Amino acid sequence: MNWAWTWSGHSFGYWLEDNLWTYHGKHVGRRSGTHIHAPNGRYIGEVMGNGRLITNKAKAGMTGQIFVPALARVAEPPRPDGEGRQPYTGHEDFPHPDEL
Repeated sequence: MNWAWTWSGHSFGYWLEDNLWTYHGKHVGRRSGTHIHAPNGRYIGEVMGNGRLITNKAKAGMTGQIFVPALARVAEPPRPDGEGRQPYTGHEDFPHPDEL
């Protein structure tokens, strides 16, 4: 289990292989390269070189492979938030776990 934080520094959840889970235990995404897609294939963001989650607004219409999300897991307490960063031009912070 590798924990993930948004670009603004908020604890989001964790990775199990290429699958992204919220700390609530919901399977919300799957990684394909650096891109992250929701179960319906919709692009929701990407992983930058520093491991942080961010969304490129220009890629909002992209789609990837659809998948059936796994059953919910036991919730984990979120990790402490980290230092936030200003998004690059054309990017915005990754959605909050409650939004997915």
